[in-house]
Amino acid sequence: MEYFNYNGKIYKNDVTVISVNSRGLRFGDGLFETLKSSNNKLQFAADHFERLWKGMDLLQFKVPVHFTAENLLQQILKLVNKNGHNNMARVRITVFRGDGGLYDEINHTPHYIIQTWALPDDTGKWNSNGLLLEIYSDVKKSCDMLSNLKHNNFLPYVMAALHAKKQKCNDAILLNNHGRICDTTIANIFLIKGDVIHTPSLDEGCIAGIMRKNIISQLIKDNLQVFEGEITVDDLLNADEVFLSNSIYNIRWIQRIGDKEFTNRITQKIYTSFLSTIS
Repeated sequence: MEYFNYNGKIYKNDVTVISVNSRGLRFGDGLFETLKSSNNKLQFAADHFERLWKGMDLLQFKVPVHFTAENLLQQILKLVNKNGHNNMARVRITVFRGDGGLYDEINHTPHYIIQTWALPDDTGKWNSNGLLLEIYSDVKKSCDMLSNLKHNNFLPYVMAALHAKKQKCNDAILLNNHGRICDTTIANIFLIKGDVIHTPSLDEGCIAGIMRKNIISQLIKDNLQVFEGEITVDDLLNADEVFLSNSIYNIRWIQRIGDKEFTNRITQKIYTSFLSTIS
């Protein structure tokens, strides 16, 4: 039996705790963070908590004094230990408003759920077999004040994931409302053309990924050219290499998008350099 944390108390996974009047359930009124725990240590914890607190501020939560990053960190590690996920684990923190209708919320205090799942020992290692992706264009991401958040209204990504599964692909690329490259269902996307690494800017509607932020910082330290801006579908398909980044898998190279094949020579060097900074 495994366990989860709801508002500071630990319950067995078969216990129901969410009210049918929850605004989180009704409206997707909240946000979440996904972190990786390795040997009882959270990777890039400060960055994740900073993004979470910025998101709560933007969504107008009223955060009580006792709800701190340090307190949340201790609760996460306690749950990791309780579930026996001490080696490597995926941690999800879901924050949402409590009960109420659209105009008559009870209060703006954040409710939260912490969950953990054991990860295989090779998670985050170099993927010798490149990923297969498709471009999903039926639902597009808007470019607005919420676009960079990992908020609970995740339908564009859900639909793209269903498309990827139907196409027997590893992931799907989402476009923004301008028809340009945004991100994928679970990752930020980078492409390499010549000696320049390109990635969609935050203005293009992508999630403000923690790994994205740290990879860009490391690329600059390594004196590599990085361009954040608009990327068209043609730009992507004319690239030499493409890779994805997220907090669980680090960096993974893309072998094929549709009928276009890619190499991984520079991507593997970037992976090796970046991994040395977090090992």
